[in-house]
Amino acid sequence: MEQLPGIPKLLIDFTLVTVFSLLIGLSQRRLHGVAHESDRTIGTDRTFTFIGILGFILFILDPLSYRLFLGGGLALAAVLCIYYFAHIRDFKDYGGTTLFIALITYCLGPVVASQPHWLALLLVVTVLIFTELKETFGTLSAKFDRYEFITLAKFLVIAGIILPIVPDQPVIPNISLTPYKIWLAVVVISTISYASYLLKKFIFQDAGIVLSAILGGLYSSTATTIILARKSKEEPQLVRQYMAGTIFATAMMYLRILVLILIFNTALFDKVWPWFISLFALSAFIGMVILFFRQKSLATSGSTLPSAQNPLEFKVAMIFTALYVAFTLITYTVLNRFGTPGLNVLSFVVGLTDIDPFLISLFQGKFNVSIDMVALATLQAIVSNNFLKMLYGCFFAGKNARLYLISGFLLIIAATILFMLFI
Repeated sequence: MEQLPGIPKLLIDFTLVTVFSLLIGLSQRRLHGVAHESDRTIGTDRTFTFIGILGFILFILDPLSYRLFLGGGLALAAVLCIYYFAHIRDFKDYGGTTLFIALITYCLGPVVASQPHWLALLLVVTVLIFTELKETFGTLSAKFDRYEFITLAKFLVIAGIILPIVPDQPVIPNISLTPYKIWLAVVVISTISYASYLLKKFIFQDAGIVLSAILGGLYSSTATTIILARKSKEEPQLVRQYMAGTIFATAMMYLRILVLILIFNTALFDKVWPWFISLFALSAFIGMVILFFRQKSLATSGSTLPSAQNPLEFKVAMIFTALYVAFTLITYTVLNRFGTPGLNVLSFVVGLTDIDPFLISLFQGKFNVSIDMVALATLQAIVSNNFLKMLYGCFFAGKNARLYLISGFLLIIAATILFMLFI
């Protein structure tokens, strides 16, 4: 916050400390209440305001050595300890959150006086949010089991420990394939998949068919298509919802690939982002038409899709790594032998498999091809992958679903081919 003309800085700082401390105190009052005086915590609005003001006064009186502030902090800590043990004795309540919030409030004065005001505001907002989320955290922790913490540990290991230490030197001459690039691809895909997994498991646990399909599209639109097609055959009364979900999953595929392009090839992103946003919008529109056109009310049931699966299995990561390395080597060989015509054929063939490893190798690699050629190969792989999903859907779904699938996917494929003509 910039200095306001004619207003002393001390006055501004004092006002901010008072307001911030009062907000924290009001939050404590709302959380604990004061219906019974004997049950109240160490204090609420006024007490926390006075604690914040005390820290501010002691800091500005001795801004060099901090002896007054440190002495006041020790005295406050002693008072809090006495209260805490008395509270345990009388109420058998071992919670100490309020005490730590009181100490944070005491430190607001030095933060406001010596640091940018946005930092103090961020500190207050963080305290308020975490205070109010007590019940939410309790509900969330109840959903966690030891496997969830193991999954989180796996993600932290692959993203925070392994990635920074792997070398970024090519392992094969003339091919820009380094251990760092390989593992970075694993981390990016794992992050997107893990985010989808967490959303489905903890936030949208009881999500309907369409929302589950959207989240599934972040992970794998092909796998989601197969699951939805099978479910539509089991529950034909919900066929429109399942087929709309299939199209929505494909819409999310365009966003997922666009994110990969942004991460690995910004020059390509600058060229293709309008196309991908348009294809996403078109796919979403087609899904909405399937879901609502001439449908006065949607059929509902207690149907649920299979629970989200752990996306960080070691086997899955190794398969992705092997595919990524293989596609990098294959792309390099095809371009050296057959040039861009070979890449065109390869991109269509790859679309019949998992396209993410191929696309990331294409985005990261330096294959001496133009950005236009990379964009064309990307769209070609998407076209063949969409065609494969249409075939999967028709094979696994019932007869009533095929009209929605074929018409929806053919429109998306036609639009994608149309964009290819402008490259």
